[in-house]
Amino acid sequence: MKPTLAIAAITAMGLLAGCAGQVDSKNAPRELQDIGHSTTATTLWDEQVGDGLGLGGYSLAPAQDGDTVFAADQHGLVMAMNADNGEVLWETRLEHGVSSALTAVAGHVYLGTRNGNILALDQSSGEEVWRSRVSSEVLSAPQVNNQLVVVQTIDGNITALSRRNGTERWVHSTSQPSLTLRNTGTPRTIAPVTFAGLANGNLVTLDNSNGRALWERRIAAPQGRSDIDRMVDLAGQPVLTPDGRLFVTSYNGRLVALQATSGQVLWSRDVSSYRTPVLVGDTLYVVDADSHLVALSATNGNEQWRLADLAHRRLTAPAFADGRLVVGDMEGYVHFIDAQDGTLVGRTEVDGSGISVRPLTDGKRVYALADDGSLEALELNP
Repeated sequence: MKPTLAIAAITAMGLLAGCAGQVDSKNAPRELQDIGHSTTATTLWDEQVGDGLGLGGYSLAPAQDGDTVFAADQHGLVMAMNADNGEVLWETRLEHGVSSALTAVAGHVYLGTRNGNILALDQSSGEEVWRSRVSSEVLSAPQVNNQLVVVQTIDGNITALSRRNGTERWVHSTSQPSLTLRNTGTPRTIAPVTFAGLANGNLVTLDNSNGRALWERRIAAPQGRSDIDRMVDLAGQPVLTPDGRLFVTSYNGRLVALQATSGQVLWSRDVSSYRTPVLVGDTLYVVDADSHLVALSATNGNEQWRLADLAHRRLTAPAFADGRLVVGDMEGYVHFIDAQDGTLVGRTEVDGSGISVRPLTDGKRVYALADDGSLEALELNP
């Protein structure tokens, strides 16, 4: 396997300027301006989740199932908290640090560790139910259907494990470019198939019964002379609609809408992004590589509005809560944006260490995890 040089996605855009030891004013984070706060956020509770994300670029996004929030830190501390009041229900310390975002569903919490293990923990106690070794680290949240747990590893493999006991069902291997983002795509798994974005710019659909590729489509083609210019990672998660449309982002590439059954391209736009979009109604919201928040019609890709006031602030992927989009930034602010017109309507500061992972949302409630492990539950007003 060709060695892969991984770099943090959050620093990819400024890497060349940083190597030269110069400040690139063009890519300097936009200073925050005073805004009218028609949306305010009340802190319901806050809790410290160990030592936080650390410096390894791990995206340890928390998860929620029902009235419980689950979170982890870089050293392997996993916590369960009451979503209403923040009461710690249990803590578990794993042998190895956590490397992936968490998935919580149907009584289990699924996660990956730095030594290449996938673990299933009991939601009620934190006790280990099973563990399984995969080929390398898993950085994205394990994906679950009724029978499988599907994970994507940094060496390009996509592995399906039995949801019941963690035994390996199949492995789909892909080639990796010489240079990739310090990130991997997050598969989208449903009952019959798994959609997976790859670091080589392709999207593949896999048969969940055997891992065989049903179709593969080029989303972004490498261009430019340098390895950095030629990075085309599909580092976000494909968005799937009930009527069978897929929306896929790519770095240095395009935002593409496809027919899920065939891979037929419905429309595409030149939008570079390594973040997962969010679909609300028939509007698709995406944070691009310059931290512009863009709203597009899901029907034809036409741009409806663009918010550039937070440019180069390393925004998280967007979330949606009660008519507002929610993003975190590099300085630890959570911003609230009117989903109809893209107006900034409020902000609150969680912690100066920054926010790298997408906020969780639940109705009018937002759970924001800062890089140092500060987890804050916010209720939106009005």
